Amino acid sequence: MRAIATVCLSGDLRTKLEAIARAGFDGVEIFENDLLSFDGSPEEVRALCERLGLAIVAFQPFRDFEAMPEPQRSRNLKRAERKFDLMEQLGTDFLLVCSSVSPQAIDDMDRVVADLRELAERAARRNMRVGFEALAWGRHISDYRDAWEAVRRADHPNLGVVLDSFHILSRGHDLSTIGKIPREKIFFVQVADAPLLEMDILQWSRHFRCFPGQGRLPLKPFMEALARSGYDGPLSLEIFSDAFRAAPTEITALDGLRSLIWLENLLPEGPWAGKIPPAPHYGGIHFIEFTLDEESAAPLGEFIEALGFRHVGRHRSKNVELWKQGEIHLVLNFETDSFAHTFRLLHGTSVCAVGFRVDDVEVALARAKAFKAPTFRGQVGEGEMEIPALRGIEGSLVYLVDDAAADDLQWRTDFELFDQDSRNEAGLARIDHLSYVLPATQLLGWQLFHRTVFGFDAEPENEIIDPRGMLVSQAVVSPDRSIRLPLTVSQAQETQPGRFLSEFRGGVQQIAFESHDIFATVDEIQARGLPLLKIPQNYYDDLEARFGLDEALLEALRQRNILFDRNEEGDFFHAYTETFSGRFFFEIVERRGGYQQFGAANAGIRLAAQAAQR
Repeated sequence: MRAIATVCLSGDLRTKLEAIARAGFDGVEIFENDLLSFDGSPEEVRALCERLGLAIVAFQPFRDFEAMPEPQRSRNLKRAERKFDLMEQLGTDFLLVCSSVSPQAIDDMDRVVADLRELAERAARRNMRVGFEALAWGRHISDYRDAWEAVRRADHPNLGVVLDSFHILSRGHDLSTIGKIPREKIFFVQVADAPLLEMDILQWSRHFRCFPGQGRLPLKPFMEALARSGYDGPLSLEIFSDAFRAAPTEITALDGLRSLIWLENLLPEGPWAGKIPPAPHYGGIHFIEFTLDEESAAPLGEFIEALGFRHVGRHRSKNVELWKQGEIHLVLNFETDSFAHTFRLLHGTSVCAVGFRVDDVEVALARAKAFKAPTFRGQVGEGEMEIPALRGIEGSLVYLVDDAAADDLQWRTDFELFDQDSRNEAGLARIDHLSYVLPATQLLGWQLFHRTVFGFDAEPENEIIDPRGMLVSQAVVSPDRSIRLPLTVSQAQETQPGRFLSEFRGGVQQIAFESHDIFATVDEIQARGLPLLKIPQNYYDDLEARFGLDEALLEALRQRNILFDRNEEGDFFHAYTETFSGRFFFEIVERRGGYQQFGAANAGIRLAAQAAQR
C-alpha cells in the first residue's frame, strides 16, 4: 500500500485528500492539526475518504505519552481514550505514538514499557493498534532500537514499532537491527529523504525533508534492511518541508507518488518491487524547437546564422524551418494554430520543445507511464512521422526520438531539405547542455521528474552569486552524460533568472553548444559580426594566479572573452553570446580530458558581465 501523511501538502484537509486520491495513493495518514482545522466532523472526513477510495491508515501524532509523572500520566491515558473515540469516528484503527520530548519525561525504561503496555491494552478493548516511534530528538528515546526494545518488553499483540527513515538515517543509526525485528511487530513504516546538512536535527526535520529521491539520505540500505525483516505493510510519506507548504497541492501529491514508486524499485526483488521498465539509453539532445512569430524570425535567423547554422529545410505541411550545424538541429516554429503558438502566447519567443534521442521509444514510454508522466499528441499530417512527447518544464515538450530515425529519416520524412553544404559552419558539433529557469518551489519536483521518468542522476546543488541576489542550480544528467540539464532557481526577483521568470515565466534560458576547437569557433563567429559577452580583465589576472596558465594561452583567452576552469578531471573552456532580445543566450564550450561539470566557478563572473551588459 502506498500512503502519504496530510502534513506533506499545502491547502486545507479537503483539498489535500482530493489531491492525494487523484495522484493514485491507496491510503492517508491524518495529521492531527489538519483534522483540528477542518470545518466538518470526523465522520465527514471518513465519508470523504471512502468516496475517494482512500484508507485512513493512521491518525498521528500522539505526543509526550510515555514515562510521565502523575498527574500527567493519568491525564495522558484519558487523552488517549478521547483519541480512540475520534479514531472510531474517522474509521481508522491505528494510532502513531512518538517518543516524548517533554522535559518532565522520566528516564526509566520500565516505566516506558508499563505505559506502552497499558496503552496497548486499552487499544485492544477498542480493536485498535498502537505504534511507537523514536523521534530523533526524543528526550530519552531517540533511537529506533530503544523503541523496539520497549515494544519487545511490553509484549502486547496490539503494540508494534514504527520505523521512520529520517529519524533513523539522520542520526546515522546502524540498520542491522531492522532485519531482526519480527515482521508482525513492525506496524508501520514512514519514509522521507533530505539533503545532507550540518544543523540541528529538529530544524533539519521540520524544514528540509523531501520525498525519496530528492535528497541524499542512504535510502537503499534502509530498504534492504527492511526487506530482510519481511515487512510487507504500507510505505507512507511523512514530509515536513517549507517548499512543499508553498507548492501546488496537486503537483506535490503526484511527486510524492512518483517518489514511492522510485523507492519501491530501488531493490530488484521484494514485496514492493514494481518491475518498472529500465530507462532507455540516450543519444543526446537531438533538436531544440523555438516558437516565434514572423517579426522575430529575421533577428533570430541572423543570430543563429552568425553562429554557423544553415537553413537546410522547410516542413512539408507546417510553417516550420529546420536549421543545422554538426549534429545540432534547430527547429523554428511559426505556426499560429498549434501547441507552439499556445506556448508562445505565454512565454513569447522561446524554446518550446526539445528532442531526446533514445534507443527504445516503447520502453521510454512505458517507464514514463509507470511514473505517471503526462503525454502529448500534436497534429500529424498525412505521411508525416508521429513522435511521442511528454510534458516537461513550464508546459514545454520533450519528444522521444528513435535513434534509428534521428539521423536522417525523421528530417527527410517531414521536411523538404536543401543546402547540404557544411563548409560555412563555425565548428559547433552538438548540444552540450540546456539550462532551465523555474520557480523555487518546483526545483525538487522537476529534479524528481527527471530522476524517475528518465532515469537521470541528480548532481549536488551549487549556490551562485548574482549581483542582485543568490541562485541555486542543480543539474540532472543522463547516466551517459549525453544529456545535461542544469535547473536554476532564485528567490530574488532582480537576479537574472528572477527577471526571466517574472517576465517570460521561465523555461530554457541558456543553450550550450560544444566545439572541438573553441578558439577557432569564437574567431569565426566574431568574424561574422556576432559579439560575445565581454569579460572583465581582472578575471584573467586572477586566472593566472589560480592556475598558472602560460602567457600565450592566457592572452588567447583574454582576447576572445573565453572563460576557463580546471579540476582533477580536465579543463573547461567556455564563452557566451550576448542575450537575444533580453530572453535567452548561447554558450560555446570545449571540454578537455574528462571534465564533466559546467564551470560553476565562473558563473558569478558571467552574471556580473551580463548585468553590466544590461
